[in-house]
Amino acid sequence: MDAEVFVAWFEEAARLVHRDRDRLTRLDAAIGDADHGTNLDRGLTEVRAALAGSPPETPGQVLATAGATLIRRVGGASGPLYGSVFRQMARSLESPVTLAGFAAAFEDGVVALERLGKAALGDKTMVDALAPASRALALAVRDGVGVREGFEQAARAAEEGAKATIPMQARKGRASYLGERSIGHEDPGAASAALFMAALAAVVA
Repeated sequence: MDAEVFVAWFEEAARLVHRDRDRLTRLDAAIGDADHGTNLDRGLTEVRAALAGSPPETPGQVLATAGATLIRRVGGASGPLYGSVFRQMARSLESPVTLAGFAAAFEDGVVALERLGKAALGDKTMVDALAPASRALALAVRDGVGVREGFEQAARAAEEGAKATIPMQARKGRASYLGERSIGHEDPGAASAALFMAALAAVVA
């Protein structure tokens, strides 16, 4: 997995988020600020421009550029949260990038996310999609599956994790202010996190 693969990941993520921008915003309208889709769409457009303007030479540089851009350009909490994942991954990722190396760096990114957001599984946040994806990658490495299958498993785990937030009561973020009224709605951050993992699986495939 070279820098081109990682650039393609963010390009595909930008395409999927743009496609689902209105859905993400509707999800956020139910339990948040009604801006998650538009903010993330704008931020990923900026990421694509930054990567095109100064093409990175390594996967770590791609991740660092994407993370820094999301922190600067995405409003609300999602920019810093996603940015922390990718910047930590950039620091942890070793070359050449293998499935095992990616899984380890991704786990570090999720830990950074949990630390910054003070969130855990079951809190109805993007952690509920990304932590299962990380676990799926670790299991794929343990079981010796191929790169394509490993990322497909991670994408499925993220999607299932996002859907699992629907019956949860939010314990973190703006949605937590709603109490029981947050039940019955998919968390927008978990939904967009699932799109990031779907994009990665599509690019690797």
